[in-house]
Amino acid sequence: MDKIDEIMYQFIDELGYDRASEIFRNVSSGKKLRSKLLLKIVGESEESLRLCAIIELIHLASLLHDDVIDNSDTRRGKPSINATFGTKRAIMLGDILYSKGFYELSKFDPKIAQNISDAVCKLSIGEMMDVELSRDFNTDKEAYRTMIYYKTAVLIEATAAVGANLTGLDEEKFRNYGKNLGLAFQLIDDILDITQDAQTLGKPNLSDLKEGKVTLPYIYLYENLGDEDRGRLMNLFKAELNSAQIDWVKSKMSRTSSIERSIKEAKELGKKALESIAQYNISELDHMVSSMIDREF
Repeated sequence: MDKIDEIMYQFIDELGYDRASEIFRNVSSGKKLRSKLLLKIVGESEESLRLCAIIELIHLASLLHDDVIDNSDTRRGKPSINATFGTKRAIMLGDILYSKGFYELSKFDPKIAQNISDAVCKLSIGEMMDVELSRDFNTDKEAYRTMIYYKTAVLIEATAAVGANLTGLDEEKFRNYGKNLGLAFQLIDDILDITQDAQTLGKPNLSDLKEGKVTLPYIYLYENLGDEDRGRLMNLFKAELNSAQIDWVKSKMSRTSSIERSIKEAKELGKKALESIAQYNISELDHMVSSMIDREF
């Protein structure tokens, strides 16, 4: 993963603007799920590492813009770029990462470039869907599932697809693997926002509800509450929650098995991912599914 960071730094340094390089070095590069996925499919080479760096640049650009949209002060336990350097610089750095990523992507085979570029278009639509769904307390599970597919799963799906492109494997089967892995990954992220503490998450827990994000556990919770409790839950939408309110939400989640139902759905998606590529018997990809679902942050 350090090699991928070095390539990303090199990409930005090549632009010749020290301030951009300086700010970029304050961006937390994260778990690199997409890079790990690609390398498990194609192995390590100069080409695959450069493609990993491009995909990570694009992913980081989306996170920079996401933090601005959500007015987030933290990212992975550190001050966000918008909190440290200001909203304008965060947006422009995101634009720089997108632009450089696409420039480097243009050097690859057109099919690979098209797969990633199409995913980024959909990713941006997913961001807009997220904003639209955050206007009101969303209770539509299908709208939520569509949004997380566009916002999170499409780039993971495309990563698996280009891995298949590079190795001559069945693109559609690996695309299905990536799609279901990405959906499961986002579902678990949304669950952990409720179940884990702020120290583990690197941000306040239950922050999704404060930001107007009604994730699957909240939708299941809403469906299983009476009218009075539904009203109380909706009053917490976009509110700064105190400890008593947090305890109330967690208690109701427990009584309605909303978390358990959401975990079950994530596991079903993981099973679909594994079934898509079962014929290849790639143990590391099997492990990736289990590690993404059975995690604490």
